[in-house]
Order: sequence, then C-alpha cells, then structure tokens
Amino acid sequence: MSSTTPILHQNNHHQHRLLFSFTSKTTPFHSLHSLHFKRKPLLSFSSSYSASSSSQQHQSITRVSTAPVEYAPPPPDFNFHQEISRLKKLRSRLAVSQSLSHKLSVLDSDSRLKNFFNDKHSNYFARVLASLNLDQLFLIKCVIAAGQEHVLNLEPEYVESEARSDIKSALYALVEFIDRLDVNGRNSEAKDAVLEIEQVKDLNKLLKTLAEIEQFYDCVGGIIGYQVEVLELLAQSKFERKTTKSQHVHESMECQFLEIHVPSGLDLSQNTEYAAQAALWGIEGLPELGEIYPLGGSADRLGLVDHETGECLPAAMLPYCGRTLLEGLIRDLQCITPVAIMTSSAKNNHERITSLCERLRWFGRGQSSFQLFEQPLVPAVDAEDGQWLVMRPFAPVCKPGGHGAIWKLAHDKGIFKWFHDNGRKGATVRQVSNVVAATDLTLLALAGIGLHHGKKLGFASCKRSSGATEGINVLIEKKNLDGKWAYGLSCIEYTEFDKFGITRGPFSSNGLQADFPANTNILYVDLASAELVGSSENERSLPGMVLNTKKPIVYMDNFGDTHSKCLCLFACSVPGGRLECTMQNIADNFLNTYSSRCYKGVEDDLDTFMVYNERRRVTSSAKKKRKHADMSLHQCFNVRNCCNGTAGKSYDSNTFTRCVHQRTPEGSFLDILRNAYDILSQCDIKLPEIEGNDKYIDDGPPYLILLHPALGLLWEVTRQKFKGGSVSKGSELQIEVAEFLWRNVQLDGSLIIVAENVMGSTRIADNGESILQYGHRCGRCKLNNVKVLNKGIDWDCGDNTYWKHDVQWFEALKVILHGNAEFEASDVTLQGNHVFEVPDGHKLKITSGNSGLVVQLDPIEQNMMDTGSWHWNYKINGSHIVLELVEL
Repeated sequence: MSSTTPILHQNNHHQHRLLFSFTSKTTPFHSLHSLHFKRKPLLSFSSSYSASSSSQQHQSITRVSTAPVEYAPPPPDFNFHQEISRLKKLRSRLAVSQSLSHKLSVLDSDSRLKNFFNDKHSNYFARVLASLNLDQLFLIKCVIAAGQEHVLNLEPEYVESEARSDIKSALYALVEFIDRLDVNGRNSEAKDAVLEIEQVKDLNKLLKTLAEIEQFYDCVGGIIGYQVEVLELLAQSKFERKTTKSQHVHESMECQFLEIHVPSGLDLSQNTEYAAQAALWGIEGLPELGEIYPLGGSADRLGLVDHETGECLPAAMLPYCGRTLLEGLIRDLQCITPVAIMTSSAKNNHERITSLCERLRWFGRGQSSFQLFEQPLVPAVDAEDGQWLVMRPFAPVCKPGGHGAIWKLAHDKGIFKWFHDNGRKGATVRQVSNVVAATDLTLLALAGIGLHHGKKLGFASCKRSSGATEGINVLIEKKNLDGKWAYGLSCIEYTEFDKFGITRGPFSSNGLQADFPANTNILYVDLASAELVGSSENERSLPGMVLNTKKPIVYMDNFGDTHSKCLCLFACSVPGGRLECTMQNIADNFLNTYSSRCYKGVEDDLDTFMVYNERRRVTSSAKKKRKHADMSLHQCFNVRNCCNGTAGKSYDSNTFTRCVHQRTPEGSFLDILRNAYDILSQCDIKLPEIEGNDKYIDDGPPYLILLHPALGLLWEVTRQKFKGGSVSKGSELQIEVAEFLWRNVQLDGSLIIVAENVMGSTRIADNGESILQYGHRCGRCKLNNVKVLNKGIDWDCGDNTYWKHDVQWFEALKVILHGNAEFEASDVTLQGNHVFEVPDGHKLKITSGNSGLVVQLDPIEQNMMDTGSWHWNYKINGSHIVLELVEL
C-alpha cells in the first residue's frame, strides 16, 4: 500500500483544509458470514491523525474525502437460509422484549454484533455509539445486526493489516468529531469539523429513515423484519429454480391446492343497460364516497426535471394537457368529496404536492377536504445478496416501498377515521399517471356496484396490452390446509408470473397472458374492510410483498459513478430492487370460504368483483418518457429482449410502434383523442379518424380535442350537448366550460373556449376557506349554425409538444368567460384571429348583419345572475340521464 499523501487547501475563510486519501493496488476484502459487499466507500483520514493527535491538529482537519475500494466477489456457498434463521431468532427475541434496554441487550448478544464489536476495535466503536441516545443506538445496532454495517462505513475487520492502521485512525477521528458535537449537531469545541455539514445531514437523515422503517414495519419486526422479508424473497427466487412452481406456490400460499382462472366480471361495453344502472348507483352514492390517490412513487421512468432548478420531479408534477397530472385528477371530481393522498419524501414529493395544493387554493374545495400522509422510504438492495445499496457514507439508496403501504399507513395516520367522520363508506382508488380512469362510466359503475351490493373490493379491468409490463386480474381457487375451499378475485404482478407458471412475453405459446385481463390499479374499496386489514398487527397489513428487480434503480455514488441495478440495462450484470407492497393484493384478505368445491357460478356471491371495459376507457398511463433513440427497430428489439425475456424473437414495425407508445405521455394522449372521437362521432359530427401510432410519430395527431370532464359525468350526457357539424383535419377544439351547447358548428382551425367558473363560483366559508359552489354563477356558451375558419396551429413548428398542449398558433378564435359571463354566436362565420373576452355579469352575443358581424354586449338581468339566462335540466329516465334545455 502506498503511503497517504496529505494535500493542503485554503477555504474562503482562510482556514486550512486537509484532504487525505489512501490507495491500494490489490486490497481484497472479505465480508463477515460470507456476505457479499460490492464497491462501497470507506471514511478515510490521514494515518498521521490518531487518538493521540494534539488539539492543534483538531483545528486543521475540516472534512474527509473518500476513496474507492474494490471488494472480492461473494463466496459461492452463501447460505441464505442460515442467515434468515439467525435473523428470525433475533426478531423473535426482540418481539418479546419489554423495554428498550432489554432490546439492546438482545442485540448485543447477537453473533453479528459480537463479531463486529471485537476486542481490537471495541474502544473506538463504543465511543462512536456513546454519542447517540438509546433510540438511535438501537437503530444503528439493528442495521449492524441485519448485516448492513457497510452503510455506516465502519468495516475495519475487512481490511488487511496494511490498511488497518489508516482505517483505525479514521475511526478515531470520527470518534473525536462526534464527541465534540452538541445535541443540535454543532461542533462545540472547534470551528472546523472533521465531517462536512452534508455528511452530518446524511447521518441525521439516516437515523430518521431508520426510525420510519422500524415504526412502519413493526408488524413484521422493524428493520430486522424488513431484512428477513428481503432475504426470504431472494431465497424463494433461487428455490423456484430447483423445485416445481406449483409446489412453491402451494407452500407460499399455505394451501393444499391452488388454481387461477380467468375472471368473468361485468363487461360495461357489452351490457350497456346494466352499466348505465350501475353508473347511476355510483352517482347516487357520491355522498358516501371518498377518493384515495397513491402518489408516493418516485416515477424515475418519466425522467421529469425542473428546468429552472435541475431537480427531479415526481409524476404528480408532470405538465399534461396544460396542467399537472394532480390537477387532472381533481378536475375529474364532479363534487366536493374527501381526498386522501399518500405522498413520500422521494424527489420532495410531499413538499411539492402540498405547495401545489396551497398555490391553487386547494382547488376550491378547502384544505379540510384533503388529507396528505407521507409514505416511508425503504432501502434498495442488491438482488444477489440483499445488501443495501449505498451512495455515500450514511446514505443508503432509498425508494418508496410500493403503493401497498397505503392501507397500514392510512390506519396509522388516522385516514380511515377521517373518512368515517366525513360519513364515507367506500372510496375509489386511482393512480396519478392514469389519465383516463374517470372516462365515461367506468369509475362510477365500479363504485356503484361496490356500494349497492356491499362488496369489499372491486377491480376495474380491461384487455392486456401486448407486451405490457403489467399484472393480471385472476379468480383464485384454493383448498386450504383445513380442507375448506376459498375463492376470490385478486391480482398477480408481472414480476410474479413465473411463480404461477405464466410465461413472460406477449407471444407466449400457452396464451395465458392474453386470456387474463389487465390489473389497472383502479379499485373500489369498502373503507371499514380495508381498515381491518390495515390495523392488523401482522403481515396482512402489508399485502402482496414482492422484491421487484424489474425496474431500474439508478443512482450515483460519491465517486461520481452512476449505477443502474436492472436487468433491462445492458451495462448491468446484477439486478437491484426494493421490498414493495401492492395495494391491490389487499384482495387476498377478502377470499370467501366454502365447505366444498363450487367454482362454477361463484363470482356473483364473492366479496370481490370486477368490471371490464375497453382499454382506453380504463387505463392509459403517462408513466415513462419516450426516448428519441427508441425510434429504431433495433432499439425496440433490445427493449423486448431485456424487459420481456424474449431473446431471439424479431418484431415488425407495428409491434415496435406499440412498444414505444406503451405507457408514454404520447400514447396516453392518443387515447384521449380517440376517446374524443368516440364521443363526437356519435353526435353526427364529421371528423377524421385517428390512424395508427406510426402516423403520430411521423406527423403528429390529426387534430387536438380537449373536453372538460364537467361537460358530462357520463358520455351520454356530453353527447346531448353536441349535435351536427364537422371538425376538419388539423383543427383544435378546447372546451373548458360545463354549460355548453354546440349545434351544427363547422370548425376549420382553432376554437378555444375557457370559462373562469367552469362548474361554479367560489364563496368564503366560515372557516375562511374558498369553497366551490357547483352550478352557481357558471360561465356559459352557445354556438348555433357557426363556421369557424382560421389558420389554427402551426403544425410544422418543431417545438410543439402536443400532449402538454404546448403548441404555436398562426390564428385562433378564443372566447374567455369571466365569472358568470355568457357567450352566444348564431348564424355567423367567424374568420381569422379573434379574442372575445366577456366580463363578469355580461352576455356577449354575435350574429351576422348586412355589414358583417353584429356584436352586442349586455348586462345579465339581475334575477338571472346566479342561474344564467339558460341552463340544462337533468332528468332520469329509467337508467339513463336525459337533458332538457331551459331558456329563461
């Protein structure tokens, strides 16, 4: 080993700063208990700095640097089951401990800690840990006991004797630094600190993260239990290669026999009368319904960045169709209802979502209508050995632990009680990236059936997209160990297909994937039933635990090296993942049991159910960024080869086109346009069809049509507001107003109608909050026998991003309605560039005259200020809603 070379630097305050490093040509490291450590940084200090260093040296050392150290490959005979057994015994002893001091004693007796705190190093390790309080000491010792001491960068027993003196000196320096810290983390004896402020922050953040893991995973044994679950899942994946899949499934599901069947469910696109009735049940049940949004995911695949700060952004902040995805969720709500949002600290998710809600004044619904609760982060692990990935000292790579955390967290944070206090019995659940979940009657019918029939859980499903990385809904049939038969609808994640003998890839010969419908994570849940699961003090509260190693984990260590722990990236040889829970697998707690086998016709009586609809009316997600490099067929083959396990297969251009649009903003936007076509083409309006995805890649969409969801809770309502006319290719239609009438309008260009009060005006409540009053002082627009002709969008502009609605125009007709303003145009041609801005309390009417346009602006009569000069009257006829135009 070469000698350490100190390098002197001057900082801005003329204080000396010493940076030390040591290098090694060949320094093999061997891990304790045969655990496998890859490249991990160690704190390094000068060998000249020791425990006997003078106070003069204290004044000069201001920070530490790190040096890369290579570790030996893992021994091939690592015994997962031996390590699991050790941790399980430790977990059991901790579970029966009555006090924190007793738990510390249990940890101290563990073989891992005994080896770690050996006699040679016990003195300075004891001094390091003596600076922590008992709670923090417990957390640190749990990390060591779980085999993750490398997170602390205290690994002297792995260093050869040549390097040991340097590491020992580093640890002495760390001890003296911690000794000088006061309770607020400030250096109490010297202005210069051994660790940088950032490293102190990392240590504090680590302790906070560990405390959250210990608390949230208390139902499985805290930090120790978390690692047990990780290792058990890794061991299972290895065990599957050596035994039959059916044997493993039976053991993991604790049953004698298990089969999965294709569920039937209600097809909303076929049984239209029952679907309409179910949607009415949903509308009638709105006062008993809440909304739940799991927004805690990191959404790494979107690659979303704040262009001003360069910071990574969560999916909820993605600008989509002129607004963030979170705003899109809220605007789908047609009444004020309690909304619970699970956030996380990933990418400042919680702070950004809170700030957005505050800036938009809680969307006119009042802060009391929202509950934000933060999901804890969990360590990402190496899928080969379960070791936590580390970016730098005290900084493990942490990610959200899956949306399945929502049930336990909702119980822990009092969300279920909050719903109950607001008179809510059920809730619909959707993810922020799914931009079509509330299309037409899917969500209302799902909730209507759940409420009307007293179901515990419902799935909204559709046909699987070829090659999509998505789970499936199944009907489970199993014979329990007690001889009883259990049935229920559930979900199998795509990462678990092998376990159930389902071949990966869209072209599997057994065809099983094509038969099963897609899991879309759109749910109806009975809140009381969900609370029973979330409050259970065992694994039931964390449903569907999986170790998902199929998503990329990209991080940068403190050497500046970027790592990608994922099979999908060619530079990577070892996958990484994190322990995740899946919220939809709460269904596994709602199986119905019978004394005998009764598979046929059992679905109608189950506590779980499923509704089925066309895919673009159920799910279309803006989940990942489409890369320009994906335009080549070769690139598509690589994606197929890695992500779907279909090496050696070739794909045509149509298959590729489906691939690049899968779960991208571009693909979901095309589905929105196709849905708009389905609405308007049934209203005797002529418009060009949307062609294949390849046309979008080459030429962009044939038109832009964006309709506010308040035009109709259901498509049958929206369609009654439109009749006759045409929309030419290359046109744009944007309607941001609920009270609207279109009769025989011919559009060739851009028509944009924006109301300030789309669904009503706001009032100040007694508590000072601004609350939306539905139907009160709305903006209104009527178009009758109108031609709109202008140059519209500049379709050749290379800066256009259509799914963001970020486009350049040549000309447009724009109507802006302030307050309760009204706009009417009849028997007129509106040609060229126009902006009609109507003030609050006024009506602007445009007709044709002998010399051109006749524009008349009049105040609205006082007795019509609140209701308007006309409105739609809604009536129920059987299972359908019929509109009647009322003019005052």
